[in-house]
Amino acid sequence: MDSVSAAALPLLQEFAPAFTQPTYQRFALLLPAAILTTGRRTIANLLRTVGHLARGDTSTYQRVLSRARWSGLRLSAVLCRFVLRRLWPAGRVRLVGDDTVTEHRGKKVHGKARHRDPVRSTKGYTAWRWGHKWVVLAVLVSFPFAGRPWALPVLVALYRSPEDNRRRGRRHKTPAELMQLLLRVLLRWFPDRHFVLAADSNHGTHAVARFAQRQRGRLSLVSKFHPDANLYEPPPPYPGRGRPRQKGSR
Repeated sequence: MDSVSAAALPLLQEFAPAFTQPTYQRFALLLPAAILTTGRRTIANLLRTVGHLARGDTSTYQRVLSRARWSGLRLSAVLCRFVLRRLWPAGRVRLVGDDTVTEHRGKKVHGKARHRDPVRSTKGYTAWRWGHKWVVLAVLVSFPFAGRPWALPVLVALYRSPEDNRRRGRRHKTPAELMQLLLRVLLRWFPDRHFVLAADSNHGTHAVARFAQRQRGRLSLVSKFHPDANLYEPPPPYPGRGRPRQKGSR
């Protein structure tokens, strides 16, 4: 811990209550190592980065991810509160949402499926990758040393394929539904804050738009839709006779 930059200690100390003391000592070393390591961020590579600072047997660091008991959701809550307190203390918080595919070809990788890679795909060619598809919700932050804002991920959800959900007997959730779930969690954590979400058309669905509208001004959605879309006013109040209108004037 003595070797960790003083600027990073406030954040690391926020995470301490989520771990037992031995696990926290290893977590506090693995976290900066993951930031500094280039290439594959395996535990072995992380330990090579920190060198002699990693005291104890290598297996104790591997068990931080495989067997140690801690809640990723609790860590997300700690990180969200830290980021908003330090970087967005007031005003409407800007959010960005998207999904990303990471490749994992192993036969025993949990939650692995075949996903379309939007980076490598074109209109006439679809590239597929075996691995994970993560739905990511990030806070958009501007730093004085950067010309463009940075997206700091604070919540993620693993997308499961329809085949995997069918095999496990679970209702399938689309990436847009998972994004809505992440937004619901964030709004519950911060009942007094207001947010603006920017997302592409995959997440700018009718369901997400209706969800944002139900938040009474606490959540605004900025997304794409078809240029020839028909726009309507909200439905007028129900007079109590006949079928209620589903939309207002065009």
